[in-house]
Amino acid sequence: MAHDAENALRSFGQRVRNERERKGLTRPVLAGLVGRSAEWVKAIEIDRLGMPRLPLLLRLAEALGVDDLATLTGDERLAAATYTKAAHPALLRVKEALTTYDLLARDEEPAPAAALATRVQNAWQAWHGFGDHRSRVANVLPALLADLQHATRAHEGNDRRRVQVLLAQAYHLAQLYLSFQPAPELVMLTGDRSMTMAQDADSPRAMAASAWYLNHVFRDAGERHEARVELAMRSIQLLDPERGSEDIALGGLLNLAAALSYAKVGQKGSAERHWDRADEAARRLGDGYAHPWLVFGRGMVDAYAITMNNDLVRGGAAVDAATHIDLGSMQSATRRSFHIIETARAYSLEGESVAVVHLLKKAYETSPETACFNLFARGAAAELAENGSAIIRDDARGLARQLGVAA
Repeated sequence: MAHDAENALRSFGQRVRNERERKGLTRPVLAGLVGRSAEWVKAIEIDRLGMPRLPLLLRLAEALGVDDLATLTGDERLAAATYTKAAHPALLRVKEALTTYDLLARDEEPAPAAALATRVQNAWQAWHGFGDHRSRVANVLPALLADLQHATRAHEGNDRRRVQVLLAQAYHLAQLYLSFQPAPELVMLTGDRSMTMAQDADSPRAMAASAWYLNHVFRDAGERHEARVELAMRSIQLLDPERGSEDIALGGLLNLAAALSYAKVGQKGSAERHWDRADEAARRLGDGYAHPWLVFGRGMVDAYAITMNNDLVRGGAAVDAATHIDLGSMQSATRRSFHIIETARAYSLEGESVAVVHLLKKAYETSPETACFNLFARGAAAELAENGSAIIRDDARGLARQLGVAA
């Protein structure tokens, strides 16, 4: 309550500065993320400039990781989620599945571990496939979670540990479904549960995969980057590249996590050092390798160079990285769409609004639900529909309607 009262007394600029410093961002980094100059950020923070209009305010909130606009504006009636985070129709059903506790023992026998493994594999294929991937996963996730939870209680020994690893994977799917949804507490819940299952199963590989997903949770929650990197590096110690491709891929994935964490706070050298380690892992695995559900491989490492440079506010480098990769070969429509959106973000940093609209339309065609629930895509479409040049305004308005953000 004291914190809320203190925040209420701050000006808009003071609130922005407080959130920027809490996030560990410099003024130039924040400026790049919202497409403005460091002087503009300074002017906002010292109240020389007033509160920007809604599209830019939303972009500022996104860059600062703020879900409730009242944190910046002091107006309790405004919530960033209202404008930027659309709720998927099945969100309530998935939420109930995650927050329902089956305390009574079931009479029926649990499904065999092998049968459950097939169902988890099919769910991952549904997530990565073309079309409405969130809807497909939401249709199977509640029953899959319930059956896996029952099996972890009923099975013993190696079968129980195997099912726990599968349940950790199912929680990863739930976390992905919940990303870009107005339910941050559930994202944290699924991240924690997946790691708990991995630890109970005493599976180094499952723990490493959970560390990758927890890094996303911590990064979005604004946790200090040192903690995120420490988690990734400690998890790498669980792996042994001599055991084969799985350990090499997971090690590369965790180095990507570290690279992205350093990029978020503008530490270029550290970010590039860890990206280089991920690149070396991809080279060892070969161009044809892609992890069956994490999708780590050559294409993923190259594509995340776009995100890394975006977060370092190096628009030209991000665009250059995008021009040297072929996302068409990536075996996941969901990931292809995400990386196309990240390419649009790179062009946005360079002020190339025509390319932004073109790429966001392409991302929507590749995976509609990925684009519809992506914060940058929604914010950029809304802003360009309102303030874009005449040559793109009609296309931007059509895109905004498709993404559900039209005025």
